[in-house]
Amino acid sequence: MNLWVDADACPVAIKEILYRAANRAQIPLTLIANQMLRVPPSPWIKALQVPAGFDVADRRIVDEAAPGDLVITADIPLAALVIAKGATVIDPRGERIDQRNIQERLSMRNFMESLRSSGVETGGPSAHSAADRQAFANQLDRWLARG
Repeated sequence: MNLWVDADACPVAIKEILYRAANRAQIPLTLIANQMLRVPPSPWIKALQVPAGFDVADRRIVDEAAPGDLVITADIPLAALVIAKGATVIDPRGERIDQRNIQERLSMRNFMESLRSSGVETGGPSAHSAADRQAFANQLDRWLARG
């Protein structure tokens, strides 16, 4: 059982929750990003910097993730790939993405992408809130408890 984080866009508050959880549960946590990351000293936590480039970090996560692992990402195409490998996905807002809802998420993402490419202003996601952090922590605890 490993925790993998698509770390380039992961909020700092979520990373801090993950650091505490990895140490408490003694589960390996790996943050993968295109930039250098500082992580707390721990035998359970490491950061991997991958070369810059389109989807390089995503490809590394797909290569590394295995059935039973947990991947933290808001990237829907990445989520689809790791779910197909048997991993579980939680987004930084605490929403679990799985076989039951990944197709709907992909369809919505593609629809929004087509709107944006045709010039429609769709706005961005709302700011990450305390409720989002709590939802994430709760979902993470549920995953850890089943492990």
